[in-house]
Amino acid sequence: MKKVILLVGPTCAGKTSVSILLAKALQSEIISADSMQIYRHMNIGTAKPSVEQQRHIKHHLIDVLEPWESFSTGMFIGMARPIIDSLLERGKVPVIVGGTGLYIKAMTRGIFSGPVADWDLRNDLLRKEGAKPGTLYAHLEDLDADAASRIMPADKRRIIRALEVCLKSEMKLSELHKELTIPLPYEFIKIGLTRERKELYRLIEERVDLMMERGLPDEVKKVIRLIESNGPRPLPTDYSSMQAIGYKEMASHLNGEISLQQAISLIKQRSRNYAKRQFTWFRKEEGIQWHDVTGMHEAHKIFDKIKEAVMPLL
Repeated sequence: MKKVILLVGPTCAGKTSVSILLAKALQSEIISADSMQIYRHMNIGTAKPSVEQQRHIKHHLIDVLEPWESFSTGMFIGMARPIIDSLLERGKVPVIVGGTGLYIKAMTRGIFSGPVADWDLRNDLLRKEGAKPGTLYAHLEDLDADAASRIMPADKRRIIRALEVCLKSEMKLSELHKELTIPLPYEFIKIGLTRERKELYRLIEERVDLMMERGLPDEVKKVIRLIESNGPRPLPTDYSSMQAIGYKEMASHLNGEISLQQAISLIKQRSRNYAKRQFTWFRKEEGIQWHDVTGMHEAHKIFDKIKEAVMPLL
């Protein structure tokens, strides 16, 4: 089994700067496992590695799609695996960094890749739901009761995706999950960074304030204009890219639905909630070596702490 490093943890734990030191020490490259850094033009709100950081170490799966394009976990695996194999063939240990738990699960435990998005079908389903709320969930219960039991009746996006899979593949979503779940064939060395909650939440709020100083509202305006000019659907907020924390709230402000201060408060609140969800995801992942870096804010000190655990395993 060829070895691959996974560096995981919640947002603001310090993964980005440490991953660069780790990749540099291993003379390797970084693969991003972040579902929003995949999009171009979305730099400030997704906390992408800076141009300088990317100049020092090559990063993969950053800035590969436009914000109006579709992406999925299956597509992530399809893109990531050839990169991993190429690095391994060159004698390098890939360093995969991210906080998107679904991507980590897909690599280590496997996840099925269903049919690609069908916007005509989705729009048709949305019209039916608009005409009679609750129709889609009832339809899913008829087609795949097991899948319906795992989805909240108000989670319209997941309901539509489950129906799309059933209708396009002519198989139940729950059946596809069982048949098409295959992990990637590597030995994953899993390193996790964590911080005490109070400190983590403070760092999250400071990051949001810094994003505002760097021009997040203008970045969101630009992304919305690009989507309106190029996207096949009328509403920019329908797109997956615009579900990113920071973009969705700022779009609501720009649409006059909430004040700027309300948008900032929501971004901070939802970022904290996201960090909680990340902890929940990663607790389910077996074999992570957790390193508490509370009080540590210099990347080289954190790196010194984890390298003693990583290097003997390579």
